[in-house]
Amino acid sequence: MVESQNILTAKDFKSDQEVRWCPGCGDHAIMNAIQRALPELGIPKEKFAFISGIGCSSRFPYYMNTYGFHSIHGRASAIASGVKVTNPDLSVWQITGDGDALAIGGNHFIHVVRRNVDINIILFNNEIYGLTKGQYSPTSKFGAITKTSPYGTVEHPFHPGELVIGAQGKFFARSIDKNLKLSQEIFVEAARHKGASVVEVLQNCVIYNDKTHAALTDKEHKEDRTIILKHGEPMIFGKNRDKGLMLDAENMRLKVVELGEDYTEKDILVHNAENENPGIHLMLANMRYPDYPVAFGVIRNVKARTYDQSVQEQVDMVKSKSSIKNVDDLLRSGTTWEI
Repeated sequence: MVESQNILTAKDFKSDQEVRWCPGCGDHAIMNAIQRALPELGIPKEKFAFISGIGCSSRFPYYMNTYGFHSIHGRASAIASGVKVTNPDLSVWQITGDGDALAIGGNHFIHVVRRNVDINIILFNNEIYGLTKGQYSPTSKFGAITKTSPYGTVEHPFHPGELVIGAQGKFFARSIDKNLKLSQEIFVEAARHKGASVVEVLQNCVIYNDKTHAALTDKEHKEDRTIILKHGEPMIFGKNRDKGLMLDAENMRLKVVELGEDYTEKDILVHNAENENPGIHLMLANMRYPDYPVAFGVIRNVKARTYDQSVQEQVDMVKSKSSIKNVDDLLRSGTTWEI
């Protein structure tokens, strides 16, 4: 007779710590979506590890009833990589913000993506430094008025999707804090991907950058300003499902068209998240309102060998050819004396 396994629920992943994010902060919704996603993975609770850096989002490990490590500013990618390579059986999640990951942690971020370490990176993007009281961040919009740019920032922002794909990333997705269902679906798909998965979640900071994503959450217009991509489905969007994306081959760019007499569903691009060529994925990740709808969902999901898998295979190969199997063998491998 097979013993029944304990079925985990979202409640099992909530810790006994008081959640100390500001009321209305988008972090609450992101955490709830992750806690709902984890039971779907069928992984024992002790096999999860959450690693964070510094920032509001980096309080995350305290609120999860799992293993966790609140590390130092910008270094979560390096620490998460070490955790995964040392113990490949763990499901490792890196929780980070746009400042933590893309400023002081930028170098670590691009290399964990390039190496394709099998971790799940959740990038909270509120386009501001919230914990340190409202300085502009690497993703703040050009011209943003902040504590450190009172006349408007003159820097052009990083686009996380462009950065991930440029670093040879194999998985990139985007969600928004107010869409819990979409976030949950994406987190499950990211966790099942073998390799570095990056999920950018557009998140609201009610104190220092309130409504920065308001154009995409406005109930009346959000369906016309965003598109939720599904692998294998045509790229159609709009409140009336009457708009779509096509490839303008002459200018090598995407264009928005209206369905009707001139264009039908057969003319619309079909989303292929598994296409190894990143060209269309890069265009989709870079779409910006008002010229284009902002793309949500899994934009890129390509299979590739992981760094931790390659390291383990190399270690096994070296061990198989070595006469030294343990520390005792090492200590006795040279000239020894008895005293």
